[in-house]
Amino acid sequence: MDYVAALDSVIASTIAELAPVTDRQAAFPRAGIQALQDAGLLGLVSSPEVGGAGLGLAEASRVVRRLGQSCPSTAMVVCMHYCATAVLEQAAGPREARQAIAAGKHLSTLAFSEAESRSHFWAPASTARSDGAEVVLDARKSFATSAFEADSYVWSSKPLAAEGASTLWLVDARLPGLTQPGAFDGLGLRGNASSPITAEGVRIPAELRIGEDGKGFDLMMGVVLPWFSVLNASASVGIMEGSIERACAHAGKTRHQHLGSSLADLPTIRAYLARGRIKTDMANCLLQDTLAAIAANRPDTMLRVLEVKCAAAESALEVTDIAMRVCGGAAFRKDLGIERLFRDARAAHVMAPTTDVLYDFIGKAITGLPLF
Repeated sequence: MDYVAALDSVIASTIAELAPVTDRQAAFPRAGIQALQDAGLLGLVSSPEVGGAGLGLAEASRVVRRLGQSCPSTAMVVCMHYCATAVLEQAAGPREARQAIAAGKHLSTLAFSEAESRSHFWAPASTARSDGAEVVLDARKSFATSAFEADSYVWSSKPLAAEGASTLWLVDARLPGLTQPGAFDGLGLRGNASSPITAEGVRIPAELRIGEDGKGFDLMMGVVLPWFSVLNASASVGIMEGSIERACAHAGKTRHQHLGSSLADLPTIRAYLARGRIKTDMANCLLQDTLAAIAANRPDTMLRVLEVKCAAAESALEVTDIAMRVCGGAAFRKDLGIERLFRDARAAHVMAPTTDVLYDFIGKAITGLPLF
């Protein structure tokens, strides 16, 4: 599968054109997601045994990074879908759902964050109780990307009966008892449908448990954290690359007619662009090293996983600010697309685990303290 050519085709034909509309209308990018499904790109990390392409985190990172240059809302939807798929594959989740994902007929996402535990996504307050062959779920999920747009949620709750921090379930997004307290209308990532979900007496078959009862924390730390950190960082790097590309193009073609020079002829402008390029390349180098650490199971893998989301999110704030400065008043216009990326970049540092939480984790890791 030439997934790069397929991705470039979908971006050129659908996603890039729809990105401003997605942002302006705060509309879920359904047409772009459908095009990605039709091209086989949402089955990219599904295993060959269920009909998927069988590729891994490095390829998923490339997809999300490239999407982030054009439409970060779409990038985040795909990020969460790949994270959910990775959990289902790692834990041998329900085969029917895995086959549907591989066939491009099923969009999934994560439903971890809750009002009671906030950015501590690994500590759900929601409950699960047994009722014969079914399990009854109650929860107040605070944010779920693709809420009421995805086909399923990889859902966390307190354990059913075992010891442990959590248990994971696959929940059909159309089940009765799932309600949306309010639609998403945010500053950035306006098309990712990240809204709360309330569950009241939601019934699912007991066999839709993912992994062992009480072992959800292990899947969160062993699968979700590295996948989410890397893919979230990939989206941030994509946003940086998109911002610098637009800023360079604007600086090169915008001229002072009375001087016969372009913005790019000014040393201060070139210096700003150089800083943005360096910051982008530094974040990408850390991203690539994190992927290498995960692939080789290096001793510093967890440290890299914690660092990469934090570093990319913070760098994206700086780089998009540089792009705004370089383009001046023109950057405030919608047509350049820079102010959209500027707003979209603000989301990553408050997405759990937040930058401040990650700073604490990194500090613990480098001083020899336990993370939890």
